[in-house]
Amino acid sequence: MTRHLDTEAAAVDWLLATVGRDLRVALPLGLGKPVGLINELTRRACADPTIRLEIFTALTLERPRPSSDMEKRFLGPALDRLFGAYPQIDYARLLREDRLPENIRVTEFFLQASNWLGVAPVQQAYVAANYTHAFDLLLAQRPNVALQLVAAEGDALSLSCNTDISSDLLAARRGGAADFTFVAQVHPDLPFMPGPAEITPADCDGLLRTDGKPHDLFSLVKRPVGLEEHAMALHASRLIPDGGTLQIGIGEIGDALAHALLLRERAQIAPIWQNCPFAQSPAFAETGRFEAGLYAVTEMLVDGLLALFEAGIVRREVDGTAIHAGFFVDSRDFYARLRALPPAQRAKIAMVPVSFTNALYGDEAAKRAARCHARFVNSAMMVTLLGAAVSDGRDDGQVVSGVGGQFNFFEQAFALDGARCILTLPATREGSAGLNSNLRWNYGNTTIPRHYRDVVVTEYGIADLRGKSDAETIAALLQIADSRFQGELEDAAKSAGKLPASWRLPETARRNTPEALQAWLSPHRDELLPSFPFGTDFTEIERRLLPALGKLRSALKRKPELLKLVLGGWFGHPVAQEDEALERLDLTHPAGIRERLSARALRGALRKTA
Repeated sequence: MTRHLDTEAAAVDWLLATVGRDLRVALPLGLGKPVGLINELTRRACADPTIRLEIFTALTLERPRPSSDMEKRFLGPALDRLFGAYPQIDYARLLREDRLPENIRVTEFFLQASNWLGVAPVQQAYVAANYTHAFDLLLAQRPNVALQLVAAEGDALSLSCNTDISSDLLAARRGGAADFTFVAQVHPDLPFMPGPAEITPADCDGLLRTDGKPHDLFSLVKRPVGLEEHAMALHASRLIPDGGTLQIGIGEIGDALAHALLLRERAQIAPIWQNCPFAQSPAFAETGRFEAGLYAVTEMLVDGLLALFEAGIVRREVDGTAIHAGFFVDSRDFYARLRALPPAQRAKIAMVPVSFTNALYGDEAAKRAARCHARFVNSAMMVTLLGAAVSDGRDDGQVVSGVGGQFNFFEQAFALDGARCILTLPATREGSAGLNSNLRWNYGNTTIPRHYRDVVVTEYGIADLRGKSDAETIAALLQIADSRFQGELEDAAKSAGKLPASWRLPETARRNTPEALQAWLSPHRDELLPSFPFGTDFTEIERRLLPALGKLRSALKRKPELLKLVLGGWFGHPVAQEDEALERLDLTHPAGIRERLSARALRGALRKTA
């Protein structure tokens, strides 16, 4: 019989009375965490060492913590507007402060990207696991409590944003393979996702409904899509066939790829290709409209996929479903658009476990038939010249995020007829010591091994690596590397005896430079390649500040560059919205030498990025 609860404190009292003081709690990844409820549990365990609290979860979400003066000026006044009034998760705060008591243990198999670097308790407790294996690892922990936010529509409930593992966990309990107390907390802002995500009150041992909503849902803020991301997306769009299957990830490249596919559908992409300075393979030439449409199967439902669904590009149905997805966490606009979909349309988006989206096991014949011409598009941090991908961590063992489902997609791409797995990454990145190539000779961490090498895309083109020899792989990757690093990478490969001494880089690959990229895409920036293809919560002045702050952040690592910005702020010509930008950061009347220099450097950065 379902116990109806009206406060987090009452729910914890009931759990302690019915389950006991040894609590092994399964918490969903990302958005579905009932923050007030887990915080109340954490506070009780902190106050009472006889309570043992073990938490198994992933993707603990935190709002940004501004550190520098400029970050505080930019984000401080806008945190609630941009990210929602999402509360701090207490166990995360205690972990960050290294004050988590011994009777509380937190284990995660996926981390918010870059958020936990250098935080020893989190790094030490991290469990490396493919997304499809996380359920088995969770069962091995023998959870006796599961907590989750749910959506409600009348008497019906929906797991909404987190069917990824929760659906299988509840099924395991029904089948006798697990025994736990399930407490669901209703959140009025969660979209009600029908079909496989639906549960009933009878599935809940405890059902918590508080007065008002428990807290704001976490809201992701869209970052601007640069010309590099647009270029990668344009190249990747040439690999997406009409009538096929699509998976894309979150972030700028996901937004950019969805936008590129929209340009294809609107017959607006051809003019962009006319002046492309980089080599294009005739083997990848998908530029037409989507007559049959696409079917999406993805661990994460992202804004780009929703936009493609709304535009009618994702419309190929499998058993009445156009999108199968495992979880979502996105912007408030995304949640509102899901809620606003007509019921018949929303029913075409089926939230299912990742055992369905990320694997072929179980009804394999039907999955193979549905996932025709599949394209799995993901991002990497680095790729070695032998084709291994680095996506989850550094060579010192520090975990940046986790493998998540990336390896699962490579497995599917090699198992399905005609499928490909596409890794995108910018050719370079700014490091503390200056510019670095993301194409490396080797690296001390691997997420995807070289024997799964498939397709790699940078802003300079496409490298098709499947079935290629080591020398052919190296040659293909050198041709999409930044020209400033091609020479040293080529020398490293030849020194190792992996590339013939007679090999020469083709002339068509010797102009892989930011200047060539700018010359190609800048003319299309305003009309066809916007910084925010799917909108933003940033104001006009904040959008103007973003590239300038990026330039300033980069210059802070190198004093000569910073000096140039300061001098540019003193002697350069003012640009539009410069004064408004300084007013937004409360630097119109700087006090003291530090603020004056900051204001001048910011003016220089604004002028440099105008």
